Amino acid sequence: MPEFRRVAAAIVGDRELALDAVQEGFALAVRRRATFRGAGELDAWLWRIVVNAARRQRRTRPATERELPETIGAHGNGLPDAPSERVRAAISLLPERQRLVLFLRYYADLEYHAIADVLDISSGTVGATLNSAHASLRTMLEEVRR
Repeated sequence: MPEFRRVAAAIVGDRELALDAVQEGFALAVRRRATFRGAGELDAWLWRIVVNAARRQRRTRPATERELPETIGAHGNGLPDAPSERVRAAISLLPERQRLVLFLRYYADLEYHAIADVLDISSGTVGATLNSAHASLRTMLEEVRR
């Protein structure tokens, strides 16, 4: 369940609301279990329900209430100074789709085809989005090292 919370938190920007979204997603999955036709993977089906629940949570919450990176580093680029915090902050600056693909690939350990099912995009788009996310992170983190 920690993976679901992390991904939901990346979407809604708040840990408590992320937990609410995960619980809502699991409850909805139980209620809709008969709709799973077995055409895809069960975990991708469940991930899609949780991601959609988190997106609904985000839409009902004003943007001003969403969490922002907690610290600003001495570099003046909006990124904190500690390496792990810099990475976390850089990820938070990525567009939503790039963040989701990163989280689903590396935290949830989903394969490209499962991520494609969750986000309703092609596997090729998953790969391209992941490459774009890596390039953006590389650029942001290299700027910090200068």
